Amino acid sequence: MNDVKILWVDDEIELLKPHLLFLRSKGYDVETSNNGFDAIEMVRNTPYDLIILDEMMPGMTGLETLPRIKEVRPNTPVIMVTKSEEENIMDKAIGSKIADYIIKPVNPNQVLLSIKKNVHSRQLVTEQTTADYRAEFGQISSSFSEAATFADWCHIYKKLVNWEIELTESTDAGIREILSYQKNEANNEFGKFVKRRYLGWINDRDEETPVMSHTLMKSNIFPIVEQHRKTTLLLIDNFRYDQWRSIDSLLHPWFDIASEEFFCSILPTATQYARNAIFAGLMPLAIDKLMPDQWLNDNEEGGKNMYEEDFLRRQLQSGGKSWKTTFDKLVRPEAGRKLIDNIQHVYDADFSVIVYNFLDILSHARTETEIIRELTEDEAAFRSLTRSWFEHSDLFTLLKLLSERGHTVIITSDHGTIRVDNPIKVIGDRETSPNLRYKTGRNLNYNPKEVFEITRPQEAQLPQSNITSTYIFALGRDFFTYPNNANQFIRYYKNTFQHGGISMEEMMVPYIVLSPKGNS
Repeated sequence: MNDVKILWVDDEIELLKPHLLFLRSKGYDVETSNNGFDAIEMVRNTPYDLIILDEMMPGMTGLETLPRIKEVRPNTPVIMVTKSEEENIMDKAIGSKIADYIIKPVNPNQVLLSIKKNVHSRQLVTEQTTADYRAEFGQISSSFSEAATFADWCHIYKKLVNWEIELTESTDAGIREILSYQKNEANNEFGKFVKRRYLGWINDRDEETPVMSHTLMKSNIFPIVEQHRKTTLLLIDNFRYDQWRSIDSLLHPWFDIASEEFFCSILPTATQYARNAIFAGLMPLAIDKLMPDQWLNDNEEGGKNMYEEDFLRRQLQSGGKSWKTTFDKLVRPEAGRKLIDNIQHVYDADFSVIVYNFLDILSHARTETEIIRELTEDEAAFRSLTRSWFEHSDLFTLLKLLSERGHTVIITSDHGTIRVDNPIKVIGDRETSPNLRYKTGRNLNYNPKEVFEITRPQEAQLPQSNITSTYIFALGRDFFTYPNNANQFIRYYKNTFQHGGISMEEMMVPYIVLSPKGNS
């Protein structure tokens, strides 16, 4: 705090000597000026942290001095001191972007409070937030061993993401490191939990089984459509809870959040499996058996997500739903503008589905493009880029239009992504799938302690490309690498965002219901 430099401008500055001594005793470096002309010159020559400006001065008033100061130092906070509480004077001052105002006679503690609010607020908030997280650290860690259900783990994940966002601005790098360590520890324990429970969720469903990809439509989405005249499902590929938190405030003028929940992505947490399961309402093995022409295994050539609309219509039909439905899949950026130009079919539908692939494109671009890597060097930067993209996207425009038309909107995803940094060696043949977070094929060679292995895919309701095919899944921040060209491969993929495996980020998929403002 001792480095803070303040300029106090008042034509009766000599009468304020006790106030100046008080601030200097608190460690502030306070300089003075008794007129606006000198003050402007001083501001031009010195970068002050804060300026205290008297509103009534002869020659050049504070209101006349203020815009001249702002021309020179637009970001320096200015506290206006005034004898008058007249509304028009306050309007002029606030319109000129003062940070605060104080009514005479000036109280030294009042000045000190305003300085703290405008100069130290970030530091004080950081200190308090850091102290709050340190106090809760032990409680969060002990909750890992107590978590008995997927819902318990969602509560832990939500808490960790909230702290991650709270501490984004922290100047204490050490506390962010502790949080990162705790999140890794949580993912390690979550991985053990999934290993124990996953096959039971798939085959022996009970009241503790989470909503999963293949049950999402029937259990969560169709009931919402039944209740509301117009409903739009927006599925954003690779969309995580922390990214939702980065954009939710932008939507407040148009929507209220009716609910904010999670469902569990099936394994592999990859588009080919998870998204097809959502739209078909079936596990991949069932899709392969019932519609063999519409399912391709990893080792087969061709598009793996070409029949989502067909799957959805089949699920609607088998559920006896006769809603007027539309399906739009936006893969290229220009497709958003095209949809907005032809939006009437969305307005006319009872249930409209929009699949938006931009974040998936962004994740892959981060792997392949150096400048995107630099822009998204960590989780906080990735959230920031997501918000910046969304704020200027056709998707945001689309959501505003849907709100104006009274649409209830469901925002969700098929799976999330995790930033990987720990290579795990796997050996396989040419038929082995290329994904970095899961592998399927025959004759896979790996350390079973380092992965979640499914040696009988039918038990996980997964198809087999041949009789001896198995599946293995990466845990935490691991990624699979081959011995050939290992160092080059690791350098290329380390610290990139990947999906397909087991982590809170990939499996805990946000499911948000938005109610349009002003519509019941």
